[in-house]
Amino acid sequence: MATLPESILLYAQSLPEGGVLSPKEFLHLGTRAAVDQALSRLTKENRLLRVARGIYVTPVSSRFGTRAPAPEKVVESLAARSGETVVPHGAAAANALGLTQQVPIREVYVTSGRTQKLKLGRSDVLVRHAPRWMLALGSGPAGAAVRALAWMGPTHVQESLAALHRTLPSAEWRALASTRAALPSWMARAIGEEAVRG
Repeated sequence: MATLPESILLYAQSLPEGGVLSPKEFLHLGTRAAVDQALSRLTKENRLLRVARGIYVTPVSSRFGTRAPAPEKVVESLAARSGETVVPHGAAAANALGLTQQVPIREVYVTSGRTQKLKLGRSDVLVRHAPRWMLALGSGPAGAAVRALAWMGPTHVQESLAALHRTLPSAEWRALASTRAALPSWMARAIGEEAVRG
Protein backbone atom coordinates (compact mmCIF):
# COMPACT_ATOMS: atom_id res chain seq x y z
CA MET A 1 0.00 0.00 0.00
CA ALA A 2 1.28 3.52 -0.87
CA THR A 3 2.45 5.78 1.95
CA LEU A 4 0.69 9.11 2.53
CA PRO A 5 3.36 11.17 0.67
CA GLU A 6 3.31 8.66 -2.23
CA SER A 7 -0.49 8.87 -2.46
CA ILE A 8 -0.37 12.68 -2.48
CA LEU A 9 2.36 12.69 -5.13
CA LEU A 10 0.52 10.18 -7.34
CA TYR A 11 -2.59 12.36 -7.24
CA ALA A 12 -0.59 15.57 -7.82
CA GLN A 13 1.14 14.05 -10.86
CA SER A 14 -2.22 12.99 -12.34
CA LEU A 15 -3.33 16.64 -12.55
CA PRO A 16 -2.79 18.75 -15.68
CA GLU A 17 -0.10 21.48 -15.57
CA GLY A 18 -1.08 24.09 -12.98
CA GLY A 19 -3.60 21.83 -11.25
CA VAL A 20 -3.85 22.83 -7.59
CA LEU A 21 -4.25 20.65 -4.54
CA SER A 22 -4.91 21.38 -0.88
CA PRO A 23 -4.59 19.46 2.40
CA LYS A 24 -8.39 18.99 2.69
CA GLU A 25 -8.36 16.63 -0.30
CA PHE A 26 -6.26 14.09 1.61
CA LEU A 27 -7.95 14.02 5.03
CA HIS A 28 -9.42 10.60 4.20
CA LEU A 29 -5.83 9.28 4.13
CA GLY A 30 -4.67 10.57 7.53
CA THR A 31 -4.95 13.26 10.18
CA ARG A 32 -4.56 16.92 9.25
CA ALA A 33 -1.16 16.99 11.00
CA ALA A 34 0.05 13.94 9.02
CA VAL A 35 -1.21 15.44 5.73
CA ASP A 36 0.48 18.79 6.49
CA GLN A 37 3.71 17.00 7.37
CA ALA A 38 3.63 14.95 4.13
CA LEU A 39 2.98 18.11 2.04
CA SER A 40 5.78 19.91 3.86
CA ARG A 41 8.22 17.06 3.20
CA LEU A 42 7.25 16.87 -0.50
CA THR A 43 7.78 20.65 -0.76
CA LYS A 44 11.24 20.43 0.88
CA GLU A 45 12.16 17.68 -1.60
CA ASN A 46 11.02 20.01 -4.47
CA ARG A 47 8.43 17.46 -5.57
CA LEU A 48 5.64 19.97 -4.86
CA LEU A 49 5.59 23.79 -4.89
CA ARG A 50 3.69 25.70 -2.23
CA VAL A 51 2.14 28.62 -4.15
CA ALA A 52 0.07 30.06 -1.29
CA ARG A 53 -1.12 29.01 2.15
CA GLY A 54 -2.73 25.58 1.73
CA ILE A 55 -2.28 25.55 -2.07
CA TYR A 56 0.24 23.32 -3.82
CA VAL A 57 1.15 22.47 -7.44
CA THR A 58 3.46 19.99 -9.12
CA PRO A 59 6.59 21.43 -10.77
CA VAL A 60 6.87 20.78 -14.51
CA SER A 61 9.80 18.60 -15.59
CA SER A 62 11.42 18.87 -18.99
CA ARG A 63 14.79 18.12 -20.53
CA PHE A 64 15.89 21.58 -19.35
CA GLY A 65 15.13 20.78 -15.71
CA THR A 66 12.11 21.65 -13.60
CA ARG A 67 10.11 24.87 -13.56
CA ALA A 68 6.98 26.22 -11.95
CA PRO A 69 3.77 25.70 -13.94
CA ALA A 70 2.60 28.56 -16.19
CA PRO A 71 0.91 31.23 -14.01
CA GLU A 72 -2.21 31.38 -16.22
CA LYS A 73 -2.71 27.60 -15.80
CA VAL A 74 -2.48 27.84 -11.98
CA VAL A 75 -4.86 30.83 -11.98
CA GLU A 76 -7.34 28.94 -14.24
CA SER A 77 -7.19 25.94 -11.91
CA LEU A 78 -7.81 28.12 -8.84
CA ALA A 79 -10.75 29.82 -10.58
CA ALA A 80 -12.29 26.46 -11.56
CA ARG A 81 -11.92 25.19 -8.01
CA SER A 82 -13.34 28.28 -6.25
CA GLY A 83 -16.02 29.13 -8.80
CA GLU A 84 -14.74 32.73 -8.83
CA THR A 85 -14.09 34.74 -11.98
CA VAL A 86 -10.35 35.30 -12.54
CA VAL A 87 -9.17 37.23 -15.61
CA PRO A 88 -6.06 39.15 -16.73
CA HIS A 89 -5.60 42.67 -15.34
CA GLY A 90 -6.42 45.76 -17.46
CA ALA A 91 -2.77 46.35 -18.40
CA ALA A 92 -2.51 42.88 -19.96
CA ALA A 93 -5.93 43.33 -21.62
CA ALA A 94 -4.89 46.71 -23.08
CA ASN A 95 -1.72 45.13 -24.50
CA ALA A 96 -3.61 42.12 -25.93
CA LEU A 97 -6.17 44.43 -27.58
CA GLY A 98 -3.43 46.58 -29.14
CA LEU A 99 -4.23 49.71 -27.09
CA THR A 100 -0.71 49.92 -25.67
CA GLN A 101 2.73 48.56 -26.50
CA GLN A 102 3.57 48.34 -22.79
CA VAL A 103 4.00 44.79 -21.58
CA PRO A 104 3.17 44.38 -17.87
CA ILE A 105 6.25 43.48 -15.80
CA ARG A 106 4.29 41.59 -13.14
CA GLU A 107 1.60 39.01 -13.71
CA VAL A 108 -1.58 40.46 -12.22
CA TYR A 109 -5.08 39.04 -12.45
CA VAL A 110 -8.36 40.39 -11.13
CA THR A 111 -10.95 38.24 -9.37
CA SER A 112 -14.41 38.27 -7.88
CA GLY A 113 -12.85 36.42 -4.92
CA ARG A 114 -10.37 37.59 -2.32
CA THR A 115 -6.95 39.06 -3.06
CA GLN A 116 -4.05 36.63 -2.78
CA LYS A 117 -0.39 36.41 -3.72
CA LEU A 118 0.91 33.30 -5.45
CA LYS A 119 4.57 32.30 -5.44
CA LEU A 120 5.54 30.41 -8.59
CA GLY A 121 9.23 29.70 -8.59
CA ARG A 122 10.99 33.05 -8.88
CA SER A 123 7.91 35.01 -9.86
CA ASP A 124 5.11 36.43 -7.76
CA VAL A 125 1.61 36.54 -9.20
CA LEU A 126 -0.97 38.86 -7.71
CA VAL A 127 -4.65 37.93 -7.87
CA ARG A 128 -6.46 41.11 -6.81
CA HIS A 129 -10.11 41.52 -5.87
CA ALA A 130 -11.94 43.72 -8.40
CA PRO A 131 -15.32 45.46 -8.37
CA ARG A 132 -18.20 43.54 -9.97
CA TRP A 133 -18.50 45.90 -12.98
CA MET A 134 -14.93 45.10 -14.02
CA LEU A 135 -15.81 41.40 -14.32
CA ALA A 136 -19.36 41.77 -15.65
CA LEU A 137 -18.52 40.70 -19.22
CA GLY A 138 -16.22 37.83 -18.21
CA SER A 139 -13.10 36.76 -20.03
CA GLY A 140 -14.15 37.46 -23.64
CA PRO A 141 -13.06 40.44 -25.77
CA ALA A 142 -15.80 42.76 -24.42
CA GLY A 143 -14.77 41.96 -20.83
CA ALA A 144 -11.12 42.54 -21.72
CA ALA A 145 -12.15 45.87 -23.29
CA VAL A 146 -13.80 47.01 -20.01
CA ARG A 147 -10.65 46.18 -18.00
CA ALA A 148 -8.40 47.78 -20.64
CA LEU A 149 -10.48 51.00 -20.60
CA ALA A 150 -10.38 51.08 -16.78
CA TRP A 151 -6.59 50.76 -16.89
CA MET A 152 -6.17 53.35 -19.71
CA GLY A 153 -8.32 55.81 -17.71
CA PRO A 154 -10.54 58.78 -18.63
CA THR A 155 -7.78 60.75 -20.40
CA HIS A 156 -7.26 58.04 -23.06
CA VAL A 157 -10.81 56.72 -23.27
CA GLN A 158 -11.80 58.41 -26.58
CA GLU A 159 -8.93 57.10 -28.73
CA SER A 160 -9.08 53.69 -26.99
CA LEU A 161 -12.79 53.36 -27.75
CA ALA A 162 -12.31 54.43 -31.38
CA ALA A 163 -9.69 51.66 -31.76
CA LEU A 164 -11.90 49.10 -30.00
CA HIS A 165 -14.88 50.03 -32.19
CA ARG A 166 -12.76 49.22 -35.26
CA THR A 167 -11.21 46.00 -33.93
CA LEU A 168 -13.83 44.29 -31.72
CA PRO A 169 -16.22 41.85 -33.45
CA SER A 170 -19.63 43.54 -33.74
CA ALA A 171 -21.26 41.15 -31.22
CA GLU A 172 -18.56 42.04 -28.66
CA TRP A 173 -18.98 45.78 -29.35
CA ARG A 174 -22.76 45.42 -28.82
CA ALA A 175 -22.12 43.54 -25.53
CA LEU A 176 -19.81 46.35 -24.40
CA ALA A 177 -22.33 49.05 -25.38
CA SER A 178 -25.27 47.23 -23.75
CA THR A 179 -23.55 46.97 -20.35
CA ARG A 180 -23.01 50.76 -20.03
CA ALA A 181 -25.41 51.07 -17.08
CA ALA A 182 -23.14 48.89 -14.92
CA LEU A 183 -19.94 50.82 -15.73
CA PRO A 184 -18.46 53.97 -14.14
CA SER A 185 -20.13 57.12 -15.51
CA TRP A 186 -17.03 58.42 -17.39
CA MET A 187 -16.72 55.10 -19.24
CA ALA A 188 -20.47 54.75 -19.89
CA ARG A 189 -20.64 58.29 -21.31
CA ALA A 190 -17.64 57.71 -23.61
CA ILE A 191 -19.03 54.36 -24.87
CA GLY A 192 -22.38 56.07 -25.58
CA GLU A 193 -20.69 58.86 -27.54
CA GLU A 194 -18.63 56.35 -29.57
CA ALA A 195 -21.72 54.22 -30.27
CA VAL A 196 -23.58 57.28 -31.64
CA ARG A 197 -20.54 58.16 -33.79
CA GLY A 198 -20.36 54.58 -35.10
